[in-house]
Amino acid sequence: MADFIWQKGRASVDERIMRFMAGEDVILDRELFVYDLTASRAHAEGLVHIGVLTTDEGQQISNALESLRVAFLNGEFELTDRFEDGHSAIEAYLTDVLGDTGKKIHAGRSRNDQVLVATRLFLRDRLDALHHACWTCADTLLTRAEADPDTPMPGFTHLQHAVVSSTGHWFAGYAEAFIDNAALSADTRAWIDANPLGTAAGFGVNLPLDRTHTTKALGFSRTQINPMYAQNSRGKFELQTLNALGQALLDVRRIAWDLSLFCTPEFDYITLPDEHTTGSSIMPNKRNPDLIELLRASYGVVAGARNELESLLSLPAGYHRDLQFTKAPLLRALRHGLDAMALMPDVISGITFKAEHLRARIEPEMFATDLAVQHAAAGTPFRDAYRSALGAGDALADVTPEDSIAKRVSPGAPGQLQLDHLRQRLNAVRPNL
Repeated sequence: MADFIWQKGRASVDERIMRFMAGEDVILDRELFVYDLTASRAHAEGLVHIGVLTTDEGQQISNALESLRVAFLNGEFELTDRFEDGHSAIEAYLTDVLGDTGKKIHAGRSRNDQVLVATRLFLRDRLDALHHACWTCADTLLTRAEADPDTPMPGFTHLQHAVVSSTGHWFAGYAEAFIDNAALSADTRAWIDANPLGTAAGFGVNLPLDRTHTTKALGFSRTQINPMYAQNSRGKFELQTLNALGQALLDVRRIAWDLSLFCTPEFDYITLPDEHTTGSSIMPNKRNPDLIELLRASYGVVAGARNELESLLSLPAGYHRDLQFTKAPLLRALRHGLDAMALMPDVISGITFKAEHLRARIEPEMFATDLAVQHAAAGTPFRDAYRSALGAGDALADVTPEDSIAKRVSPGAPGQLQLDHLRQRLNAVRPNL
């Protein structure tokens, strides 16, 4: 195995220790490598600005980094265990291609801020993807609500029939949730959008680094100023990203739970497209909602990753090697969570509600709350109106689900969905595509 940049020459490297310490880092860095290359180019440009590199040296490094990026994307350069990690691979490549000039790239930076900035760029992209996915889910749900606002369906509390609801109300409720999720992902992106490059190992360096240049070159909205805080933010910013993803997947889980119930023979409210179901390996009569069930489980992947990060972050100030173990759960959760989110618009579009079945499940007793409120509006104390509605079977017999929906006009209720307001809010959080 090759010498490592941290090796002091006082002892040989024990292969077992090295394998444990490096772990799967170089494999995980495949997802971060392009971001590391982007940050390395900005760092080299900054070194030119302060005279550590000549203009020619900076251009050579920039060209070599671009060649490495193309080779990596084309599969001509692979990150394998011949490297300790992606950072060492970049330095080794530059040294092979440029000799002493390549060795100059690490002046003024540490692998600490190198991994910080690559991860930060990665998180920004993934939060953009989450924002887009949440927005698309909200748009799909709201479009379904606009197309079918008034079809009656039972409303539930405690999994018991409660009052009359509508398919439009169901779709609109989840649409508003994903509007909030889209806003949260955008807010989280803004919260983490700070450049840590140039903070080195947490104490700065004795060079007048041009951090303003790297902030602008990498598209950050601000510079993360204090080097100690830059180190302390590792894991913290990742955790907040998973929080935003988790909020969206909580709503995915609720939708999936609803659909899991709605497609049972006992409910029989919906049909799912064949491509969203699978057959049983032994029972010929079965079509199982496997996709829905796996979407329902997806929140658990993110929650597990979040717990891993939280358990690692019980640390004093500064960098600690423990933080290496934040990578695997972060990458795993984002990969799985965003894959799940990308499937949701098709799931939403594929639902077919059975209008006659929904209507048949509505009993007269579900109009009792409307009757109690009606009497209260006429001046009867509500608790008296409540009791009188309990035995008002005859008064409820002639009420229709459409009557109930039409009279439920409090803002946001099935008779006053205010879909135009939701559409305005959705437009206000539209991602920049």
